[in-house]
Amino acid sequence: MEPTAYRGLGRCVCCFWLAVAFDVVGLLVLLVGVFASVFFYDLLIYAGAIVIFLSLIWWVFWYSGNIEVPPAELEDDVGLLKKDAGALRGLSGVVRRFSSRVSSGIRSSLRRNGSVGGARARAQKSAAEAPEPQQVSVAMTTRVPLENDPDPTVPKVEESCEVQMPHTTTESSPA
Repeated sequence: MEPTAYRGLGRCVCCFWLAVAFDVVGLLVLLVGVFASVFFYDLLIYAGAIVIFLSLIWWVFWYSGNIEVPPAELEDDVGLLKKDAGALRGLSGVVRRFSSRVSSGIRSSLRRNGSVGGARARAQKSAAEAPEPQQVSVAMTTRVPLENDPDPTVPKVEESCEVQMPHTTTESSPA
């Protein structure tokens, strides 16, 4: 399998052109907002800045898609073992078995104690143990104020609807 030689823009050419398009459109919208005499210029300025910011996503995709990693460096990361490392293979196997035992032991102890995913189970358990709430009925009635009502908390109905406003003064500074 022969590696493909990429020239110019490298791999992920689509991400490159999307990043350039976002930059151009964002800059145009931003400049229209700055120099055009429209009432919504602030919207254009903010929209242009946001579009330019979103172009960073495409630049990161293009850059990370063009990172070259030799296969020799990938061997340890993806679990490929080197053919000539017999002594290291035995040591790495021991380390992997030890780490898998430790992680599975931690995982199983957390499940036993109810820490992982146990919040829902504890909530259901406490809800099952809680007594059922009893329904309480409350009788309500409306009260209409009467003219000769002895209850002082209910305001009395007046015949005149004029409201007296207190006299207030206002100050003004000399202009």
